[in-house]
Amino acid sequence: MRWDDFRASDNVEDRRGEGGGGGGFGFPGGGAGGLGIGAIVIVLLISWVTGINPAILMGGAEQITGGGRQREERVDPETQAKRRQAPTDQTGQFAAKILGNTEDVWKEILPNQTGRQYTPTTMVLYQGGTRSGCGQAQAAMGPFYCPLDKKVYLDTSFFKEMQQKFGVKGDFAYAYVIAHEVGHHVQDVLGILGKVDSRKQSAGSEREANQLSVRVELMADCLAGVWAKNSNDRWNSLDQGDIQEALNAASAIGDDKLQEKAQGYAVPDSFTHGSSEQRMRWFMTGYKSGQTKSCDTFRAARN
Repeated sequence: MRWDDFRASDNVEDRRGEGGGGGGFGFPGGGAGGLGIGAIVIVLLISWVTGINPAILMGGAEQITGGGRQREERVDPETQAKRRQAPTDQTGQFAAKILGNTEDVWKEILPNQTGRQYTPTTMVLYQGGTRSGCGQAQAAMGPFYCPLDKKVYLDTSFFKEMQQKFGVKGDFAYAYVIAHEVGHHVQDVLGILGKVDSRKQSAGSEREANQLSVRVELMADCLAGVWAKNSNDRWNSLDQGDIQEALNAASAIGDDKLQEKAQGYAVPDSFTHGSSEQRMRWFMTGYKSGQTKSCDTFRAARN
């Protein structure tokens, strides 16, 4: 992928080097919110087996332990200014430039395709752990988007984990991960996340709520494909083999593959992100069309 010429986004907070696990923010137990490290480990194990987003599980555990009240992060002006400095390392520059390219693409095509103006998200780069508007961010959660503070959270060690644990490598595979999370922000801008959250609250079963989550995630995969198509059309940014890198990543992090690796079998009713086949198919749906409207997973005949 030819990303060197992309414009680097100014909407990056680099919190790497500040220390992980929420240290310094006054959290009891040094863990997520009011959770001790033992509770965090249990929650992450449950998440790995069931496929349920650990951020959701941690939120529920905090409520049970009395730590569910959202805490505001206290940051002094010097630290805030340091966070806003442009990353100087290659990984940080890569993330900033991919984010910048998503901004350049979405600010053009979202108004043209949907009539909505695009408001950029902020990407938080961190190591180990940090505080988000949705609670404590932990490296084990993987990248995620928090609609409460409109930010994407990325522990950059996830790229190395993709190589070591999943055998996935290549700069476009990493770009796909970022574009997927930005896709969630696009959903937020379009008002989709709020509507789905309301539907989840009234869902009659956990299975029904999970199915809604899968549709949201597959739509984000599709929107990542829309970004890739439009970016390539304008900047000729893709090299031969880049799309296969993205498909390899989508396949490796499918719920079925993750559950089979963790417990030897998959439980489709517990899927929250979609199977490998679904994730690859919806990415390609967006890439082939380049149109946001092609990503309506809620009206599709099949996921």
